[in-house]
Amino acid sequence: MDKKALRQKIREQKRAMTQQQIDEASQRLTELLLATPQYQEAKTVYGYLPYNQEVRTYALLEQALADGKRVAVPKVYGEEMEFIYLSDLTAVEKGYSGIPEPIADEPIANDPTALVLMPGLAFDKQGHRIGYGGGYYDKYLSREPGHPTIALCYEFQLLPQIDTEEFDIPVDCVLWA
Repeated sequence: MDKKALRQKIREQKRAMTQQQIDEASQRLTELLLATPQYQEAKTVYGYLPYNQEVRTYALLEQALADGKRVAVPKVYGEEMEFIYLSDLTAVEKGYSGIPEPIADEPIANDPTALVLMPGLAFDKQGHRIGYGGGYYDKYLSREPGHPTIALCYEFQLLPQIDTEEFDIPVDCVLWA
């Protein structure tokens, strides 16, 4: 199945989820992530704010703040993406493609060891991913290499194998529920 057809199939499966299924899987994924050494060792978490039926990350990011970690979320500027530190997860508005982004343009996050949570439509256990098609995370990670990365996904988003292209950057760990 080509990437376009696969993206469509996964989007349809996500749209078919009930709010209860999303909430239960998100809670389980939050618990799994909080137990990882990558999270426990991180001083900063570069997360994302959920859009449509994505894994709900608000509780996870609130917990990171409560744990004394810095939290940053992405903001798109043309073809590039930066992470902006947030201490108040409500200080956001719809941005690129209707995705919640920080209202402010600063402070730009600058922790080269921050744990990066990777959104996407499909993943395999080897860490390969299919994103939403903009390439923002791949561009960011090629510019800022060395970050530990974790993807959170629903079980149906985990595939046996994903074909990759040379510019695709795999994630270190995939968690699913």
